[in-house]
Amino acid sequence: MNQAHLHMVFNHFPIIGLFFGIGILAYGIFKKQTILVNTAYVIFIVCMIMAKATMMTGEGAEEIVEELGISHDIIHEHEEMAETFMKVLYGLGILSILGLVANFKKHSKAAIVSYVVLVLAIGSAVLSKNVGTSGGEIRHTEIRGNASVSNTSGTNHHEESHDDDH
Repeated sequence: MNQAHLHMVFNHFPIIGLFFGIGILAYGIFKKQTILVNTAYVIFIVCMIMAKATMMTGEGAEEIVEELGISHDIIHEHEEMAETFMKVLYGLGILSILGLVANFKKHSKAAIVSYVVLVLAIGSAVLSKNVGTSGGEIRHTEIRGNASVSNTSGTNHHEESHDDDH
């Protein structure tokens, strides 16, 4: 397994985890169930850790795909988005740790922390979509904004043959 493979394995955890965490946190806030809120906090902390692992494999992945002839510009754009996303995830992870502590100590501001974490998590999820898409565009040219469908052969490959055998 090389750095590019590890990068692709790790990068799905923070994105998918954020969406699960948001759902669990929102439901926990709505039902006033601290155990669900704490579960969401742990998910966000794991997302932060997995995003850091993704960042740590990014440089090696970049070297590999550049050798395959991929433009440095598209990689650089993805890298810039990922760095911004990581900063937001650090904030989300730290706030989640504070939220856990506040819940365990039954602090009067624990509920406020959960709302702030929810808003930050939603913002993180939006960023994660953009980072994930820009990363996918590196090797999947079919999802780029400038991709187009063209049929240069002029034939439809699904046409049936109509042979008369009379």
